[in-house]
Amino acid sequence: MNKKLDVYLAGPRGFCAGVERAILMVQEAIKKYGAPVYVRHEIVHNKYVVDNLKKEGAIFVEELYEIDQRDRPVIFSAHGVPKSVPKEAANLKLLYFDATCPLVSKIHKEVENFEKKNLPVILIGHHNHPEVIGTMGQTAKEIFLVENKEEVKHLPIQKNQQIAYVTQTTLSVDDTKEIIDEIKLHFKNVLEPKKKDICYATTNRQKAVKNIANLSDYFFVIGSKNSSNSLRLVEVAKNYGSQKAILIDDIDNFDPTILNSSSKIGITASASSPEILVSKMLGKIGQQFDLNIIESEYEKENIHFKIPQKLKEVV
Repeated sequence: MNKKLDVYLAGPRGFCAGVERAILMVQEAIKKYGAPVYVRHEIVHNKYVVDNLKKEGAIFVEELYEIDQRDRPVIFSAHGVPKSVPKEAANLKLLYFDATCPLVSKIHKEVENFEKKNLPVILIGHHNHPEVIGTMGQTAKEIFLVENKEEVKHLPIQKNQQIAYVTQTTLSVDDTKEIIDEIKLHFKNVLEPKKKDICYATTNRQKAVKNIANLSDYFFVIGSKNSSNSLRLVEVAKNYGSQKAILIDDIDNFDPTILNSSSKIGITASASSPEILVSKMLGKIGQQFDLNIIESEYEKENIHFKIPQKLKEVV
């Protein structure tokens, strides 16, 4: 008889509305225009999703000049792009669709508004992340990128000058609060975004992990190594009581025997990971253990973003 294992499932988990919309845009473009359809950068940071879209007819490139067939459509990833990218697409006479998450587009508009007010803008985010590159490319003016509160103290901006800040959507809620507090402490006149920039899905998934992290011997976050929201969930699990918090980016190679001395584990899937991977993980663990699935009640997310009408039109 198999050993019993309590499994705490975080809720909500898995795809957010921006990720669902971006994937659907690629699928609809393939339906409408046939294969191949090009995608600039991984549509979302998840290997399973990217591999499946490749099978359906998507070709992924990092830069537009890599596109061999200029008569094929191209889609920009959910992370957002600098303003130079649509201009380049127009110059190359490419048919393009922008799958930037609407919550990232909101930050782009904030940056534009702050530029009109001639305010220095601080961006809280991670160097070289595509979302950060996209946000910094919304203005010709310099944006000051900070990753931690120490960097705030060394910004070349006068303390009494009015400043504005925005944040990447997939950051740690706790870490970001610390940096924002430092900005408000350091600068006398701070203009804040009208609504918080960290997206609802990031916030909800981190909160769900906080609720169960300390109940688990192991905590598994299903997501990819290059996914900011996945890595933040691992950090949150560790900070809230699960020292054995691990990112699982390849379930096929996961060895359930590491759980032989455990009686309870936690599982979540990041905002860029599909629910099918949770089922796959449970199926693999369930081959060796009797699973007692514990899922607390949570409010279902009912946010949906529409795809562009142009993609829906029947040819």
